[in-house]
Amino acid sequence: MEIINSTLTDIDDIFYLYEEGTNYQRQQGAGRYWKGFERSVVTKEINEKRQWKLVADNKTVCVFVTTFNDPLIWGDKDHEPSVYLHRIATHPEYRGRGFVKQIVAWAKQYGREHGRQYLRLDTGAGNEKLNNYYVSCGFTYLGVVEIPNPEGLPAHYKDGGFATFELAL
Repeated sequence: MEIINSTLTDIDDIFYLYEEGTNYQRQQGAGRYWKGFERSVVTKEINEKRQWKLVADNKTVCVFVTTFNDPLIWGDKDHEPSVYLHRIATHPEYRGRGFVKQIVAWAKQYGREHGRQYLRLDTGAGNEKLNNYYVSCGFTYLGVVEIPNPEGLPAHYKDGGFATFELAL
């Protein structure tokens, strides 16, 4: 397994994984799921080298996005040098293989190499199973934040509060 930057030729695979991830979120019955993403945004992330893929068996089996700034979600904490993880989506045939833990190990090193102090992520509030999984990956649960003005964020950020997680590097 390796983690490498996605390319523009991966965009259909990325959106397939987002669709499957959304379907999985719906099946879990948490009531919170992704509402779709703009291709132009994903294209920009690919061009900025922030869209990543895990490759196993010569296949894209998981994707995620990194950023160094996330002020709309993290507010004043965004001033602390951090790597933020977003939109982790795993191929249905490869779920349960601990990819998030592999992403976390990779992101810790990536963050240190880029002078970051924290690794952070968020997810829709109320999914205790997912919250506990992130804690098992080494994150500290910080609580739920409300996003007063989600303009500029994907549509699912309009659905209420978000659980936030942090891991000191």
